Amino acid sequence: MPYHQYDYIFALGLIFAFADSYGIGANDVANSFATSVGSRSLTLGQAVILAAIMEFVGAISAGARVTSTIRNNIIDINLFKNDPAVLMLGMLCALVGSSVWVLGATKLRFPVSTTHSIVGAVIGVGIAAGGTDAVKWGWKGNGVATVFASWGIAPLVSGGFASIIYLVTKFGIMERQNSTILALWSGPFFFFTTTAILTMVIVYKGSPNLGLDKLSGQTTALAIVMTALVVGILAILFWVPYVHAKVVKGDYTLRWYHFFLGPLLWRRPAPEDAGLATAPDAVPDYYRGHHNLDTPDEVKHAHDPESAVHKKEADGSESPSDDERAQPEAAAVQDPKRTIDGPWIYPRNLWIILRYKIAERIWYNATRDVASDQAVSSNAKDRERLRAMHARAKQYPNKTEHCFSFVQVLTACTASFAHGSNDVANAAGPLSTIYLIWDSGNFTGSRSPTPVWVLLFCAAALVIGLATYGYTIMSVLGNRITLHSPSRGYTMELGAATTVVLASQLGLPVSTTQSIFGATVAVGICNGDLSTINWRMCLWVIFGWILTVPCAGTIAGCLFGIIINAPRFGFAG
Repeated sequence: MPYHQYDYIFALGLIFAFADSYGIGANDVANSFATSVGSRSLTLGQAVILAAIMEFVGAISAGARVTSTIRNNIIDINLFKNDPAVLMLGMLCALVGSSVWVLGATKLRFPVSTTHSIVGAVIGVGIAAGGTDAVKWGWKGNGVATVFASWGIAPLVSGGFASIIYLVTKFGIMERQNSTILALWSGPFFFFTTTAILTMVIVYKGSPNLGLDKLSGQTTALAIVMTALVVGILAILFWVPYVHAKVVKGDYTLRWYHFFLGPLLWRRPAPEDAGLATAPDAVPDYYRGHHNLDTPDEVKHAHDPESAVHKKEADGSESPSDDERAQPEAAAVQDPKRTIDGPWIYPRNLWIILRYKIAERIWYNATRDVASDQAVSSNAKDRERLRAMHARAKQYPNKTEHCFSFVQVLTACTASFAHGSNDVANAAGPLSTIYLIWDSGNFTGSRSPTPVWVLLFCAAALVIGLATYGYTIMSVLGNRITLHSPSRGYTMELGAATTVVLASQLGLPVSTTQSIFGATVAVGICNGDLSTINWRMCLWVIFGWILTVPCAGTIAGCLFGIIINAPRFGFAG
């Protein structure tokens, strides 16, 4: 029986599911992409575009299985068998508790696990509804114990994957004398391996929406190998000649569209001054702002638009605050067309606010240089600590790093897909429960697939959150934990993505935050010096994990308890 008399609960559920998904994008997705953006393999704008594509694909193709875990296995929903509408209210309160905590933490630049947040909120609702017995604490049926265990296991597993991949890369390529040539010709192998993992994620155990779970074992294996092989061949035909022209010939005139010339690039002559000290750099400086302390100033600041900022910090001057750095330069110029005259409610003033204030700020936040934000701090002690930490980590040639920047784009896609398949469930699960009850009275959920529109709705809000507010969390992660570069970043992302997608296929809501954190710390340890890691920031992140479950659970549980037990007319209590 539909419960359309509670349209307002469904409407509020949409609002707070959007808010929760927005917070996931601004906090959790930003946490995931901080590695790619921090290593300068991607700009924030490029990360947003990738997220817009891969988060949607991950949510639609592999997200339904995890939403079932969030919806059914945390609390015993049989408690609401005779009152399905109360379950609607409970899931609404869970969304409120989770969204309030995540958005508040993001505002305070506090990286937290959104998986922790929604699970804690659902636990709070369960305790408020039926006491501690209403929560499935045990291991049976993927209960809370299984989720808690996966949180502890995820950083270790992802760290193990990432460290193995990085050590192979480090000693097999980066430490060799001809590292650039080795990275160039081994590139197709890395593309093959990463593509195989991504394809395995999509095909392995199949997606209920695509019917891939009905494929035979041989067909599945063939699909994985052939897809990876095609990408590997394309890398040989197009990627190798393009990168060869850049890193070997030093052709600084190449543009991105020349990539499609493929084999024709072998015959393209490089400029006459290519490779000379006076010629422009063909590849970017991936360590800009993070050079070793003994690097000569002329090398540090060559072609470095941020050099003035770092020189000012080195002189002991006050570094610009985060708020000052966040202001677009255009805002400093007063234009009559931008001047608000009279009350803001006037139509002309509303247009100025929308066109010149909000729109420009959103665009600036979506395209700002987050990697530079990670390199500076308004606190002098923090600046010195960051510089000392980065100085202890070995820096490799930019030409070699450039080869891995392309691979990191692919691993970033894998990580984004993994995030969409796993963490979109944090908001989609409760919203799906609300919708199923409101639309048809079905509260069991175990035999009801998550509606596609719910996954799309949450994924869209997630991308908007990353685009408009993701810089907040990115600016305090990445290089603030350990030195990032493309060769390090792709191993961090690949290790974390592998862990998350495997957990997603097993129905475990593993925290993406913990997976990427574990991979980041493990790769930092592989530098061979524990001082290359900002352990203070690590403790701060772990402290956030500890706070999240009780805080989100308290907000959701108290809200549900107050509403369900509130006095009302015609009820004596």
